[in-house]
Amino acid sequence: MVEQPEEQDEHSGLTFEVEEEDQVEGGHKVRSKGIYLLPNLITTAALFSGFYAIIAAMKGVYDKAALAIFVAALFDGMDGRVARMTNTQSAFGAEYDSLSDMVSFGVAPALIVYCDSLQYLGKLGWAAAFVYAAAAAFRLARFNVQIGQVDKRYFIGLASPLAASVIASLVWAGTDNAVNVHVPWLALCIALLTVFTAFLMISNFRYYSFKEFDRSRVPFAVMLPAVFVICAVASDLPIGILAVTLVYAASGPLASLWRRRIPRSVN
Repeated sequence: MVEQPEEQDEHSGLTFEVEEEDQVEGGHKVRSKGIYLLPNLITTAALFSGFYAIIAAMKGVYDKAALAIFVAALFDGMDGRVARMTNTQSAFGAEYDSLSDMVSFGVAPALIVYCDSLQYLGKLGWAAAFVYAAAAAFRLARFNVQIGQVDKRYFIGLASPLAASVIASLVWAGTDNAVNVHVPWLALCIALLTVFTAFLMISNFRYYSFKEFDRSRVPFAVMLPAVFVICAVASDLPIGILAVTLVYAASGPLASLWRRRIPRSVN
């Protein structure tokens, strides 16, 4: 009797392969191994930036830590666009992007603001930092389950990269202007802003996403405010970016209050 060779286990642990089901023409799905290089490489760059921000914060170099958050946000905005432009979207890429966002825009900003100022509040400080990190996780999980179900023109809740930009610009502005964040009342104000930013992430306030913004043509009246914003940011970069991020963060609640006010004024 001739023994049949045993089928080799595809998941024997001897390789480092990723298998996915890809949709092909005709509605059929095929198993494909490997991952797309370019978009996942950009996501890895975003993850590295977030990791570097944590290391820099642990060393007390808060300006570089804040800048690393902005670099991570830049890469985060690129990976999805590159994937769509090159038709290399994948379920693995989407999951990897979410995990990268959690590090870069959830854990890293929380640790940066904690090391910079919140640590002087004791348990209250690390509790505020944890609330922010947990809110970022909730925000990312909700975004993943709502893909394709919400209007692409708006984010539901403040997007995690923008929330991280608020925290990073706050720390950067304080470091650049040598603000004494050891003062208890100032550290308490930073803690309250951190928690409020966390609340905005998990709120149902709508924020304009600019995804369907016509970049080729804009009203002429838009140019003058844009010039003023550019000049204000350029005059003092940390303060300017902080002001822009705070205005955008406040736009969600203010727009919601305005929409509630309109029906009452009509009646």
